[in-house]
Amino acid sequence: MGDAKENETMKKYILFDHDGVLVDTEFWYYKAGERALADIGFTLDKDQYLRDMTRSMGTWSQARAAGIDELTLSKQREVRNVYYQEYLRTEAIEIEGVVETLAELSKYARMAIVTTAKRADFEIIHENRNIIQFMDFVLVREDYEHSKPHPEPYLNGLNRFGAAKEETLVVEDSNRGLNSAVAAGIDCAIVHNDFTKTHDFSQARYRIKTLIELKDIIRNVT
Repeated sequence: MGDAKENETMKKYILFDHDGVLVDTEFWYYKAGERALADIGFTLDKDQYLRDMTRSMGTWSQARAAGIDELTLSKQREVRNVYYQEYLRTEAIEIEGVVETLAELSKYARMAIVTTAKRADFEIIHENRNIIQFMDFVLVREDYEHSKPHPEPYLNGLNRFGAAKEETLVVEDSNRGLNSAVAAGIDCAIVHNDFTKTHDFSQARYRIKTLIELKDIIRNVT
């Protein structure tokens, strides 16, 4: 074990996913979609929604399968976006200890966010929070062409840092994000999230309960 540890490159860069990792938003994204579909008389099944998410299928797959037309779904997508932003402004979406942990990790690594969140939603979330002060940069959905699980988002993050894959760690909470990191050739730590706990994380290099555990990972402490 000692040799493997000695040969392992120190992690100098951390690329964080955002939703479910730094802020607790995934439940409210689900609720916004549920509410938008309820407006047209469709009941979103939460268990099926969670299963669909593991296959990179979104809020609308159940309604589409039930025969609801694309024009209606397009209108309700806009409604969902309004509801989601309302929740982002009014609900408690903090994850305890995140800011303190980022302050500690910033002593050992450079950090950035690579998220599928849209810029407008991201800006609402961070109007009155102290997270992005620790980040070198943020990549939102509009900053790349192919979304996770495609490797492009994390490869773009590497390029922005000018970092080698071996000295970089991705932090995720979903199999879609994990698959993106794996496809980019970057080690991934999965942090526990109740909303994604049933996902297949077998390809993750690390499994952690809270972000402070990253300190020992990047410092190569076992």
